[in-house]
Amino acid sequence: MKKRILAVLLVLFTVSALFAGGSQAGRGTSGGTGGSAATTTPLGSYPLKTDVTLSYWLTLSLNISPNFSNLGDTPFGKALQEKTGVKINFLHPPTGSNADREQLNLMIADGSNLPDILEYNWLTSYPGGPEKAIADGVILKLNDIIDQYCPNLKAYLKAHPEFDRMVKTDDGSYYSFPFIRGEEILWYSQGLMIRKDWLDELGLQPPDTMDDWHTVLSAFKTRKNIPSPFTQVFSNNQRMFVTPFNIMKGWYISADDNKIHFGQIEPGYRRWMETMAQWYKEGLIDQDIATIQTAQQNQKMTAGTAGATVASVGSGMGTWTASARPGNPKYEIMALPDPVLSKGAKRTYAYVGQAYGTNATAAISGSCKNVEIAARFLDWGFSQAGHLFYNFGIEGESYTMVNGKPTYTDAVMKHPSWSVAQALSAYLRSTGSGPFVQDGGYITQYYALPEQKLALTNYAVAGAGNYILPPITATQDESRELATIMNEINTYCDELMTKVILGTETINDASWNNFVNTVRRMSIDRAIAIQTGAIERYKAR
Repeated sequence: MKKRILAVLLVLFTVSALFAGGSQAGRGTSGGTGGSAATTTPLGSYPLKTDVTLSYWLTLSLNISPNFSNLGDTPFGKALQEKTGVKINFLHPPTGSNADREQLNLMIADGSNLPDILEYNWLTSYPGGPEKAIADGVILKLNDIIDQYCPNLKAYLKAHPEFDRMVKTDDGSYYSFPFIRGEEILWYSQGLMIRKDWLDELGLQPPDTMDDWHTVLSAFKTRKNIPSPFTQVFSNNQRMFVTPFNIMKGWYISADDNKIHFGQIEPGYRRWMETMAQWYKEGLIDQDIATIQTAQQNQKMTAGTAGATVASVGSGMGTWTASARPGNPKYEIMALPDPVLSKGAKRTYAYVGQAYGTNATAAISGSCKNVEIAARFLDWGFSQAGHLFYNFGIEGESYTMVNGKPTYTDAVMKHPSWSVAQALSAYLRSTGSGPFVQDGGYITQYYALPEQKLALTNYAVAGAGNYILPPITATQDESRELATIMNEINTYCDELMTKVILGTETINDASWNNFVNTVRRMSIDRAIAIQTGAIERYKAR
């Protein structure tokens, strides 16, 4: 209890310090500094002529934080203000799991004016969803605002009705300036990886089936003397050989009946847990799998104490290769699709990134008194100039035009001290997310290695997007009910999974039936009904 109280006090202190730090020039009524509430600049023209300073709250990227403490100090942050004509006071919550959620809740509970712009996952992280956030006065409904001040976003959504349906609620409310992955090539960014140079050394083919994987990992263990050849960050365990068992973890649309299913109560989930438990018992899976973090994973994959994992193509494969290859020219990582159970079987499911990236979308807060300036500032990201800037940065510094295409310079692709991801992130936001449309030209350059480009092909599974839930929204009451149900169920399911894989609990017919019945008593069927209703409303948008 004392630890919890101290944690709350610490976050409250951080919130107070955040607002104190942001008020040195005078807060005004907007959460930023005061100034003219409008501008004489014609609509669609930039930079705006205004002395308004907006406050913009967002998580600082882990690719930026090692080198900058504030987005405003980066070349991106400085140029953004210059190009839009709007001064920005960037505010960042502490780093750490759910730190942004805790700080936002405290800011709302504190009753202080919120920052003008809030970048957050409004779809799934705000209790009650975006409609509730609007009803609570935390963020503004944007329909009239977009009509009046946002010609670029309005034109883009009109031209792309498939994206327009994704970024609004069932009743048609726009609530944020969205992050959209504009091309399918951007939907595949992480998955299974293996040391290709080890396969070549041992005369092994890239594994295709689960039996192949067992053979390869066993060879790594016995012939390469690797104690635990497979490692990964355990919080990403849905990508850990789940799909071969004809399921996905969590919510998905079944290819068998086209209905919403919850993977943890499907028979395939039991088979997956039992298989992972056996591999763990044999020492094929990292014995510290339940506690592995990214730094440990990076160390194991570069030092050669692990030979297979799940990771991102950029920050994983790219970073490891740059680190390891100078000392080992043969070092090579290969991206592989999820295996199948039997040779020649069709791959159905894959963890495809959504075209609408909901994790960080920029909303205008209910405290904002300079709505026109905030809207026009955010709308710039959807203009042609904004699209180039958000995706490629500053011409002449981070990119130049080569044969009519924006091409990254050596200054970011071959930075003497920073990784490619860190160098790019200092100049642009396409390495993460934000209020803009991501360009496929970013990923084809960011993935500079041939093996990275191969990943884009190897991870693609035709039709896999059909089985991923679209960005549906429950009603306000349903959203709260769903959160209550699923928080309890997910905790229960994850506890069992961890125990089974680590071998502290075994599954038999009786215990599995008890587990499924318990999840049903915890109202999973009601949760499925809520999700089913939400997807029907989504289709009717």
